[in-house]
Amino acid sequence: MDGERSARQLRLIGETAEIAKTLGVEVWLRGGWAADFFIGEVTRDHVDIDWFAWAGDAGALTDALLRSCYDQRPGPPPDQQLDFCKQGIESSFALLGRDRLGHVVVAGGPWAGKLWPEGMLDAPPGRIGVVQCRIISPLAQIEIKQMMPVWVPGRPRRRKDAEDVTRLRAALGERGQSSG
Repeated sequence: MDGERSARQLRLIGETAEIAKTLGVEVWLRGGWAADFFIGEVTRDHVDIDWFAWAGDAGALTDALLRSCYDQRPGPPPDQQLDFCKQGIESSFALLGRDRLGHVVVAGGPWAGKLWPEGMLDAPPGRIGVVQCRIISPLAQIEIKQMMPVWVPGRPRRRKDAEDVTRLRAALGERGQSSG
């Protein structure tokens, strides 16, 4: 594993969580880092840092990240996801909204209004060392990693996702929780 890159990413996760806390906005780790924060240790190299944030907070979050020397990058539709880079590390914020019934949905882009897994935002914070951060629930992580190739036709199943699912299920089993 690339220890230096992981350490930089951990510092940026802590920094981003602190920026969000200062703003009074919520962000949640998703993807491989969310799995690692649930497990409590770095289990593999990560290419980037994936987050969820409320669409209504996107402007304030963008302004704060830009003030903290993040560069905004082009990417998916800006009402769907915001992409940034700092110190060569990419951070992507998938934006969330709520439907008329209060369910968490994709905020914009071609999948606007599509439901995210129930209870996705209900997990307690995760931790690696001294860095603590909100994460999506491990059951939602598993569902997203398993369903992404179905939800996004043409996206192949990735080995790292299967390995993350295996690690998450093992950690859930150790904690006496059901993994579906």
